[in-house]
Amino acid sequence: MTVQQVLDDGNRVATRLTASEGAALVTNFAAGFRFESGDVGTAEWMPQGITTSSDALDSGVYEDRKAVLVSWYSTAVDGEKGVRVSFVNRTDPAAPRYRHVLLVEPYTSGGVHSFRPINVHAGGIAWYGHHLYVVDTNRGLRIFDLNHLWQTSTTSSTTCGRQSDGSYQAFGYKYVLPQSLAYDQVGTGGLVFSFISLDRSTSPDSLLIGEYGNPGTGTRLARWGVDYTDRELVHDSGSTTDATASWAYRVDVTSMQGALSLNGKYFLSTSDGDANDGDLATWTPGGSVVMHYDTLPIGCEDLTYRPSVDELWTVTEYAGRRVAISVKAGAF
Repeated sequence: MTVQQVLDDGNRVATRLTASEGAALVTNFAAGFRFESGDVGTAEWMPQGITTSSDALDSGVYEDRKAVLVSWYSTAVDGEKGVRVSFVNRTDPAAPRYRHVLLVEPYTSGGVHSFRPINVHAGGIAWYGHHLYVVDTNRGLRIFDLNHLWQTSTTSSTTCGRQSDGSYQAFGYKYVLPQSLAYDQVGTGGLVFSFISLDRSTSPDSLLIGEYGNPGTGTRLARWGVDYTDRELVHDSGSTTDATASWAYRVDVTSMQGALSLNGKYFLSTSDGDANDGDLATWTPGGSVVMHYDTLPIGCEDLTYRPSVDELWTVTEYAGRRVAISVKAGAF
């Protein structure tokens, strides 16, 4: 299956946010949408990470479609199901549709090929070419290959992987996206991989990864270069597997949920519980962090950027309030 085919096969309807609805949620509203009611209210899944086709390719269009991807982790209230990603077709912003795709890890046992769910928090995602990068909190990074979307049987909502009848199930989801690579961190003082974003204003392009912490003492940001030819991390000289961060900084910001850098300026989303608006911080290395209080919605998470329209996007996690929404980055 292709990304285009999955996007065109959306079975859920999102609702575009009006200007007044958006202005009630954020400062300097740009665009956004609300998920279908069943997803807005479910206790089974929590949205976390966000990325768009503007990350995937400079043009902002992937296989002739404009898309938003959102990761959700399973809360296990109805059994552990890993991580799903909403493939939102936003080619027509007035009529977004989407479908959930389950992330899976292929494996072979006794000569039989199968797959299992990915049990991680998926606090941030970044789409780069045909790769979807997903943070794995204490381990590092998992990479999923969008050239290998698989269609599965939908006759069982309770099983995953190859079954005794030869069918492949995915908890009722029609499509799965398999893991193809992983980067495991090594050494002492390990980074907490809480969120991730792509920065095309660096040379080479790079991934910015950061830590959630409350209190924020000791929280850090780190950056890895990515190679546009194979869409993998830039490997150390003489190595085909190792990749060392090219930059790191201790920022000490409390409750960071997302971070994005653009031409040397940093944007940090911070949360303040389930009853208070989120905050946006801006920062330039060597200077002080500037807090823009109550400018983001309650439960704001990961960040991503669409340069063609200067939109800084986030997604919110709490049931009853789940939206993907953007602000004008240049206004901060």
